[in-house]
Amino acid sequence: MEINKELVVNVFENETRVALLENKNIVELYIDRGDDSNINGNIYKGRVQRVLPGMQAAFIDVGLKQAVFIHVNDLIKRDIHDIEDDDIFNDEVEEVDEDKINYKQKKKEINKENHSIEDYIKEGQEILVQVAKSPISTKGARVTCHISLPGRYLVLMPTVDHIGISRRIEDESERERLKELILSLRKDNMGYIFRTAGEGIESENLLNEMELLSNSWEKIKERSIGASVPTLIHKDLTITLRAMRDLLTHEAKKLIIDSRSVFEIAQSFLKEIMPELNVSIEYYDDKEPIFDVYNLEGDIFRALKNKVWLKSGGYIIIEQTEALVSIDVNTGRYVGKFNFEETILKTNLEAVKEIAYQIRLRNIGGIIVIDFIDMEKQSHQEKVYNALVGQLGKDKCKTNILPMSDIGLVQMTRKRVRKSLNRMMCEPCSNCSGQAYTLSKESASYKLFREIIRQSNDFMGSKLIIKVNPELADYIHSNEMKIINGFELRYKIIIEIFPKAEFHIEEFDITESY
Repeated sequence: MEINKELVVNVFENETRVALLENKNIVELYIDRGDDSNINGNIYKGRVQRVLPGMQAAFIDVGLKQAVFIHVNDLIKRDIHDIEDDDIFNDEVEEVDEDKINYKQKKKEINKENHSIEDYIKEGQEILVQVAKSPISTKGARVTCHISLPGRYLVLMPTVDHIGISRRIEDESERERLKELILSLRKDNMGYIFRTAGEGIESENLLNEMELLSNSWEKIKERSIGASVPTLIHKDLTITLRAMRDLLTHEAKKLIIDSRSVFEIAQSFLKEIMPELNVSIEYYDDKEPIFDVYNLEGDIFRALKNKVWLKSGGYIIIEQTEALVSIDVNTGRYVGKFNFEETILKTNLEAVKEIAYQIRLRNIGGIIVIDFIDMEKQSHQEKVYNALVGQLGKDKCKTNILPMSDIGLVQMTRKRVRKSLNRMMCEPCSNCSGQAYTLSKESASYKLFREIIRQSNDFMGSKLIIKVNPELADYIHSNEMKIINGFELRYKIIIEIFPKAEFHIEEFDITESY
């Protein structure tokens, strides 16, 4: 069955949300609030603060809230032989995501090759680096000296002499054609990787993109010369344009945007960068919020809950900790119609599909441990494991899945370069000393603002009385009065916000006064 894919973009003040839909169901969500939470691809000129020989790493000041981290592997100039994923914009050394997993292996490699970070970098040295992994939780961003500039068809790697081709291009004759084509066109020893969209490309389009990427690199080098330290040298595309560049070609055929200015920018981007792309782009200007029209808000907030019910009556529990994520499968209310083993198998197989969906939607990364219901038959274990591998094969992020243990545990890793949905939208709960999560004050305020828009068609009075949690009231008065004032002008109504001590941070009450 053909999958109908769409991109839905919601723009509101300092928050932009991009949802990828498959057959009207949200499968991926990207959020940008203009802070340091999503800075992948940005290039900075920084100064080395500390060199740590014991870790073969260093910390660099690039002007962010936290110093960034670089490993010696990201300083060594070497040939790259295994970079053929689409998701390699900032990561030349293919690796498992968690430093705890690959640190020992990397240390062995460094010792074997007798490399020392002190041979490559010194304290006080100025250095050009690119963000490979945005800040996550208490960890600062991770950076690399191996710059990667992604285009629609290619990724340019100016510091590496390597030609790579996406694994998703499976035809061997096409892979050979692409390799010969780019070798005949390139005028230097810079590295290139063909993205999936490059399949079938002709020499003229390829040459145009090579020139575009090469010019971008030259401009970056020019800006870096004489630039003050620390400073931002190159900022990657906005979240909307990145989604267009990376998802429209093979993922989505339709784009809907609810901001006139962003819509016009997107139109220009399509015309200039992807003129031959046959995609529908629409401007949404109705009063009902666009995510409500597509019924996305409920799915998003359900993805923040620990418990997910299955259609059969079973359920899964997703617990996210600092080190790993555990997923537990339970039969719940499901008692089956046949024997106990068949009931367990059906629940586990149903859970596989939901687990793969939730991992992708929540953008869960790092170490993941899945506890399936114990199965006695080896054939059942293999069936569930193969189903999990198949479902996760649809995920663009790199995963590594170990065989199922005798007690039904599956250990896996998933590439993590940005915050999970939970970490992006929530913060530790002040009522339980950080043992659980609730919506952050910023997310709660935007939830309130969307409700005001939702109710705006029914406003009849002259004043809007809003009661909220005291902390949220303080936050809005201190940070979001510009939005409140905008609402007052737009809807010709006075808005007053009052604290109510017994209200939870996510609770509010909106009433009209005549």
